Amino acid sequence: MIRKIHNGWNGTPGYNCFGCCATNPEGLRMEFYEDGDEIVSFWQPTSNKQGWINILHGGIQATLADEIASWVVFRKLQTSGVTAQLNVRYRKSIDIRDGKITLRAKLLGRRRNLADIEVKIFDAHGELCTEVAVVYFTSNEKQAKEMGFVPFELEE
Repeated sequence: MIRKIHNGWNGTPGYNCFGCCATNPEGLRMEFYEDGDEIVSFWQPTSNKQGWINILHGGIQATLADEIASWVVFRKLQTSGVTAQLNVRYRKSIDIRDGKITLRAKLLGRRRNLADIEVKIFDAHGELCTEVAVVYFTSNEKQAKEMGFVPFELEE
C-alpha cells in the first residue's frame, strides 16, 4: 500500500529546499510516498526544465535522483546526511510532453555511516530511462539534530 510521507520541514523558517519545498517558486516541489521498501515520487516535467527541445535535462534528472535518495535516508534510516557520490546512467531520453515521470528509490545496504541507494527513473510510459547509484553519508543522532532533522512519518 502506497502512503504519502509527511514533510516535517514545511512551515519551518528558512526552509526552501530546491527539491522538496512546496513553496519554492523555482524548485522541483517533489512529494514522496512509501511503497514497501521503496520511496516513490511522481513528478511532472515542464518546458523550463528541458535540455534539448522537449527533452528533460540530464542535470535535472540527477537532481531528482539526489533528492529522492535523501528521502530514503530520512524515512528508512530516520536521520539526515549529505550526498557522497552520485553515478548516473542515462538509458533513454525523457520527453517532457508525455506526462508525469516516476522515480523509485530503495536502500541497498549500509556500511557504517554510508548508505547505498538505488534510484530508477521511469518515463510516463513506464519505461526505465535513468539508473542512479547514490552513496549517502549519514549523520549520527547528534549531527542530525544539529542539521534540524525531524522524524519523517507517514500521513494518515
